[in-house]
Amino acid sequence: MSQFTKPSDDELKKKLTPLQYEVTQKDGTEPPFRNEYWDNHEPGIYVDIVSGEPLFASTDKYESGCGWPSFTRPIETRNVRELNDTTHGMVRTEVRSTHGDSHLGHVFTDGPRDHGGLRYCINSASLRFIPVADLEKEGYGQYASLFAKQGGAA
Repeated sequence: MSQFTKPSDDELKKKLTPLQYEVTQKDGTEPPFRNEYWDNHEPGIYVDIVSGEPLFASTDKYESGCGWPSFTRPIETRNVRELNDTTHGMVRTEVRSTHGDSHLGHVFTDGPRDHGGLRYCINSASLRFIPVADLEKEGYGQYASLFAKQGGAA
């Protein structure tokens, strides 16, 4: 998917807010419970704020209580890379976007067991939310089927 690319650093500094730049480019972390999407319950997808590559869907979002958006899995595994992170005296698995190389957050093994046991704990500042109603016009129409009612489930 070569359509998703990382802009130059100068372009990013113009395009992103200081917090978005700090999180995505400098591996920062936003405050828990004081970020845009931790409590978002609208149906749609979350894309990389830097490159636009699809990362997560609201259908895989759940309330983990950690204060950041949490997902059980990526919408497109090829768009998410997992790297060993030993900063801050901890051993964790960092999550980065493949094409934008944005720092997204971390993945932990304390997620819902019935959905694979993973918790992708993601910074809102690294994401742009696209509501279901806007998927087609934003160029993500192929994901609309995720939200079609099938057998009574959304």
